[in-house]
Amino acid sequence: MASFLNDHPKTHNCGALRKSDEGQSVSLTGWVNNRRDHGGCVFVDLRDRDGLTQVVFDPTMNKEAFEKASQLRGEFCIGVVGKVSSRGGQDNPNMATGEIEIHADELEIFSTSETPPFLIEDGIETNEALRLKYRYLDLRRPELQKKLRIRSKASQAVRSYLTGNGFDEVETPFMVKYTPGGARNFVVPSRLNPGSFYALAESPQIYKQLLMVSGFERYFQITRCFRDEDLRQDRQPEFTQVDIEMSFIDEVQLQTMIEGMLANVWKHTLDVDVPTPFLRMTHEEAMEKYGCDKPDLRLDLQLCEVTKPAANSGFKIFEGVVAKGGIVKCLCVPGGNSLSRKQMDELTPFAKPYGIAGVAFARVQDDLSWKAPFAKVFTDEARESVNTISGAKPGDTLLFVADTAKKANTCMAAIRLHIGDLMNLTRHDEFRFMWLTDPPLFEYSEAEGKWASSHHPFTCPRPEDEDKLLTDPEHVLARAYDVVLNGVELGGGSIRIHRADLQSKVFEALGISKEEAQQKFGFLLEAFQYGPPPHGGIALGLDRLAMLMTGAQSLRDVLAFPKTQKGTDLMSEAPTPVDAGQLEELFIQNTALPNKEEG
Repeated sequence: MASFLNDHPKTHNCGALRKSDEGQSVSLTGWVNNRRDHGGCVFVDLRDRDGLTQVVFDPTMNKEAFEKASQLRGEFCIGVVGKVSSRGGQDNPNMATGEIEIHADELEIFSTSETPPFLIEDGIETNEALRLKYRYLDLRRPELQKKLRIRSKASQAVRSYLTGNGFDEVETPFMVKYTPGGARNFVVPSRLNPGSFYALAESPQIYKQLLMVSGFERYFQITRCFRDEDLRQDRQPEFTQVDIEMSFIDEVQLQTMIEGMLANVWKHTLDVDVPTPFLRMTHEEAMEKYGCDKPDLRLDLQLCEVTKPAANSGFKIFEGVVAKGGIVKCLCVPGGNSLSRKQMDELTPFAKPYGIAGVAFARVQDDLSWKAPFAKVFTDEARESVNTISGAKPGDTLLFVADTAKKANTCMAAIRLHIGDLMNLTRHDEFRFMWLTDPPLFEYSEAEGKWASSHHPFTCPRPEDEDKLLTDPEHVLARAYDVVLNGVELGGGSIRIHRADLQSKVFEALGISKEEAQQKFGFLLEAFQYGPPPHGGIALGLDRLAMLMTGAQSLRDVLAFPKTQKGTDLMSEAPTPVDAGQLEELFIQNTALPNKEEG
């Protein structure tokens, strides 16, 4: 084996050879994708990460190589030496190398393989748990290799762009001080400090602000972050973040830098031109038009609020909701009269998980009257007003939801996307970026009965809202921003507070005492006594970015070794119990372990 690799170093990848290479002597390595025996010759499709090449073993060329080839089976790892030959009109249009084949005169079997538990090919319908258990085999499939290689290229493009724009890559600790609040942390016991624990960092937030105090001005890192949260399709307990912080900038300067970075990543990785600057949309506008703070702009449908005409419309359900302080949200679906009654009726069960009792609909007729169960009670004046607000035309269908603002917006945002899919209105081949700006600085926590940070307590309010911090916190807007792509939040950030007086007012608005602030953020607050610069930053999810770039349906498809929704690694069987001796070293008593008397 060693002599084979020494005598015949690999000359090409398996997807590289073309008809122009005919006559060349080549050396290829890879895995047997499949083997066929046709009329005395053995044919093998050899696979590596670059593609497939057909190899022919002919007993008249090299009997020894032919006899060895008769032993080959799927996933044997081999090396071959031979000449590139034309297929003589027997081309395979489904292979990039389909015009040629290799006539082998030497074969080396590096290793054999058991029969894999599933086929190593794209589009397999295999239980995901089985694929995760044998992830090293799953990763041999071309579609997964392509996704992970795109992710790799994206990471390279991020580093290249940022270092080319004066950013320093600085690593920050994974094991940090535990601070109550925010996402639940994983904790790590300290053997050298009995009874004390580190937390695994959910983000480098405090450290990157300290780097600004340190005078680095432009910092980034591509870093792992950790959150002990309930999992879902787009969440993992450990994830990768492109973390960025800049000094002496405002929102627009930072956003412009990030736009350039993302455009560079898309061009370098996918050869797609992303237009800049990105659309900027306030949080208020996004909620009004789309019902959510991360609208998918590949779909042109927009929502509108028709609370005012609905309040005196004669339709008691709408009037009752408005009287209680709720709103009526409307979606005008162009050409929606083509949707069946069954499709309309199915919107009500679709809405129930969002806490909505029902979805009303009205089909707009040629004279702009409505065909609807409630049409007779709805006053002409109110109907005309709704038609005007929604822009309704003959043949359109109007959908209505009436409830609290939060429920109505959330439900109608989902219905908007659902209708887009039903009517094939969403342009799935586009990349539509936007900035969401000016969100609320605070959100009210019903559970705690007080205001909480919508982002984190170091987010700066707009200058014009500073005097409202203690008197009208509900209407204080933040100098914060999210970058959104195709309805997915890629990342978020803000301009940070660097003034001690302003930070104290925000803490007071949040009900954070000086003692609590010192306990949670003492070392950062102390650092801010030594000339902190104005600064701001952003963190982007590299996993989500890769998922969108590759068209993957789940984050697990762009992670080499992901966890399940229960946070387990089916391949290595982590997490696992540790023995009592290890726990004793860490001064931890595990009550879940059986005691000695119980055996």
